[in-house]
Amino acid sequence: MSYFPVFIKFDSKRVLIVGGGKIAYRKLKYLLEFTNNITLISNEYIEEINELVKINSLSCEQRNYNVKDAKGFDIVIAAVDNIKLQESIYQETREYNCLYSCVDVQEYCDFIFPAYIKKGDLTIAISTSGSSPAMAKHLKVWLDKIIPNSIADFFIQMRKYRDTMPKGKERMDFLDKKAKEYINNLKEEK
Repeated sequence: MSYFPVFIKFDSKRVLIVGGGKIAYRKLKYLLEFTNNITLISNEYIEEINELVKINSLSCEQRNYNVKDAKGFDIVIAAVDNIKLQESIYQETREYNCLYSCVDVQEYCDFIFPAYIKKGDLTIAISTSGSSPAMAKHLKVWLDKIIPNSIADFFIQMRKYRDTMPKGKERMDFLDKKAKEYINNLKEEK
């Protein structure tokens, strides 16, 4: 079965990452683009994680994961090389009704981390539902080259229009025209 693409508002979500290695680092970097309400638990942390923890003032505990550590979190990610621990945390998260993802056992994942592109307010997620992460990675690189960095400025201007113009058909038509003009200018530049 495929995963449903959804964007979650992280304003009040509490995230727990169990793990302190390279995979945990990648998950942490990804999440930091959307929230810094993140807690980490691991026996050891690679230096890159320690740097991100310090820069972003994250909560970080250097110890083993204990039963009930997931309680109170909205999202739990197990980025550890221990399938039994991944399964144990998954079972625990069922009690707390939080979303869970791990790195090795897809059937335990309520969600997966897609490849993504983020340029200002634009976020594009790319998923192959686990069938080919390599293809998702290469599509990301290809799309990233096509989408100009200036699109971030375009969205700043569009947000100003949306915030200052009264709602209604006139605003919808104006914003649609601006978007179409931006795309047409991209086509002409190619």
